[in-house]
Amino acid sequence: MRFKWTYEGPRNTLQHFLIQQGFSLAQLKKLKFHGGFVFVNRKQRNTAFRLRSGDQIFLQTAPEVAVDTVVPYEAPLAICYEDEYLLVVNKPAGVASIPDAAKGNDSMANRVKAYLIKTHAESAAIHVVTRLDRDTSGLMLFAKSGFVHSLLDRQLHTDDLSKTYLAVVRGGAGLAEHGWLVLKIGRSQDFYMKRQVTLTGKTSVTEYETLAANPAAALVQVQLHTGRTHQIRVHFAAIGHPLFGDDLYGGPPGMARQALHCAALTFWHPIAKKRLELTAALPPDMLSLVAQEKLQLK
Repeated sequence: MRFKWTYEGPRNTLQHFLIQQGFSLAQLKKLKFHGGFVFVNRKQRNTAFRLRSGDQIFLQTAPEVAVDTVVPYEAPLAICYEDEYLLVVNKPAGVASIPDAAKGNDSMANRVKAYLIKTHAESAAIHVVTRLDRDTSGLMLFAKSGFVHSLLDRQLHTDDLSKTYLAVVRGGAGLAEHGWLVLKIGRSQDFYMKRQVTLTGKTSVTEYETLAANPAAALVQVQLHTGRTHQIRVHFAAIGHPLFGDDLYGGPPGMARQALHCAALTFWHPIAKKRLELTAALPPDMLSLVAQEKLQLK
């Protein structure tokens, strides 16, 4: 993958400048010994080279080799945004984010790998930045290189990267128009995949806004301020408002999966230096549930 900069500043080493751009020493070592290179003013230089203000820097990262453990899987891919550095897709419910040996090779990682190969991308290596549960639909972010992945990872659980979810929960009574759930989450003793609110768990913060409500159900917009496993599902179940279709946490029937959708993804593009705000509309099953429960937006 290629990157370009114009250096502005006092005399400095190329290595120091690249570290300021987000490269680790391990990545610079890979650049040196595994096929990458750096040019300054059209001349190849090593990282000890001293830069002057106005120098033009061109960097080609070392080739990335895709691992064989992620097998390409041809399936539809709903692309919401793509450039040479990253990819955002709208994940359907029922598809895992990454491969699961017990459930085959149809995951979003497998689908994205097939797409990268089909479109002759520079590398088919998979870099998942944001994941979703198998039965949660919505936006997922992939990086197209290890370096871009590392830059995006720095934004996770900061104000630079945010995910907004929509959920349909049982009962509108008792929910605030705007509320906060600050409850510790830990593993359940009942089932290894299950989580529960516990005094010994990790602090977990969920912010929500009630968009529509009646005695039977509510449509809530949710913002996570921590990233615990099943956080939204656990928090709303703990206050007596489990998600529709969420069998694991006592949700009411009405859907074949939990009524949870990642509807918006906002982050800072680390290369283009711009803020991206992407959205994905509610899928048909959740729209049907909203209509069935007669939830009217305020």
